[in-house]
Amino acid sequence: MNKPAPARMFKPLSVYIGLRYTRAQRRNSFISFIALTSALGTALGVAALITVLSVMNGFEAEIKERILGMTAHASISGLDGELRDWPSLEAPLRQEPKVLGWAPYIEAQTLLNSDTQVSGITLRGILPDYEPRVSEAASRLIEGRLDALRAGGFGIILGEELAKHLGAKLGDKIAVITPEVVATPAGVMPRLKRFTVVGIFRVGMYEYDRNLALIHLDDAARLLRMDDTVSGLRLKLDDVLYARQIARDLGPKLPQQYLITDWTRAHANFFRAIQSQKEMMFIILFLIVAVAAFNIVSTLVMTVTDKRADIAILRTQGMTPGTVMGTFMVLGTVIGFAGTLLGGIGGVVLALNVETLLPAIERTFGLKFISAEVYYLSELPSKLVWADVCQVTGVAFLLSILATIYPAWQASRVAPAEELRYE
Repeated sequence: MNKPAPARMFKPLSVYIGLRYTRAQRRNSFISFIALTSALGTALGVAALITVLSVMNGFEAEIKERILGMTAHASISGLDGELRDWPSLEAPLRQEPKVLGWAPYIEAQTLLNSDTQVSGITLRGILPDYEPRVSEAASRLIEGRLDALRAGGFGIILGEELAKHLGAKLGDKIAVITPEVVATPAGVMPRLKRFTVVGIFRVGMYEYDRNLALIHLDDAARLLRMDDTVSGLRLKLDDVLYARQIARDLGPKLPQQYLITDWTRAHANFFRAIQSQKEMMFIILFLIVAVAAFNIVSTLVMTVTDKRADIAILRTQGMTPGTVMGTFMVLGTVIGFAGTLLGGIGGVVLALNVETLLPAIERTFGLKFISAEVYYLSELPSKLVWADVCQVTGVAFLLSILATIYPAWQASRVAPAEELRYE
């Protein structure tokens, strides 16, 4: 009975020889070194790209969370910019399952005047009982309480940076100056009212910590002479990613025509800028991966030069040019796959542990990469997105394959007679 052929005989010849070449580099250690550096270069590029994208995703998620903690997911106002009889909208809003909460507000641009400083700010009138339904204002307070805002009490809550600028502390008096003017015996004077600082909040976003102050809705109505009207209703939705669609679907369900806006319009330019930065960072760092991948070209060129005699012998034994080309493509693909796999694993590990590793590096070397005073972050956020991992590793591996084509084609063009003439 005939013995079965060894298992290796069933492998495609180009794969078998290509895999043999990855292990048979003892005659030329320099080529082995170049192959190793090509794989490590690809690994470092892939790991760096995955880690940086994860950190940028973390920054975006952190900023979005802080913005949406103080900004309404959507808002309803009248066509003239004011909303009358807002309680009449509560019934239809209760019947909408995608609307989790609502709160009335009055908003205006005013001036704050302390004993030493003046600052233009956004003044927002709120109802303390309703506000926790739509924002995290209560949880962002570092001094005072939200329910310290009482109708007729003329209390005011300042952002942390705004309070520092004005030199204001709890219990201090702050004058709120509106754009309206009143006629007095002394002439035309701006309307102003003195408020008592009853709280200070910190969001971690300069836009709010420096430019926002909160007062009671009734006090805002009296100060701005809005009587029974408000600027609008702020809404909290069950899915912020579909805020635009939910806001669009909500319009026909309301008793009359209103102006409905969502957070994506108010902050569209900001998040578009973040996305553009992420795309540019991807391109810049991907060049590192491209350079490392194309190092495979030099590795294969030197390997082909070293193996020209072997190629000629194999050609005389019947190996086709296509098989020769496939052999060296397998060799380059193995190098690229090893680098991509190692980089992918390393990038995922770094991205998942960057919040732990960075403080350890800072303590060891006495450095400070993230300053809370500048970035409002005490630690580096990271959010691993598996779609990014698949995209980075997939494109890196594809580049590795493309880098093998030219050297492999050159190997397939080796003329056996020319190479063996002097052997």
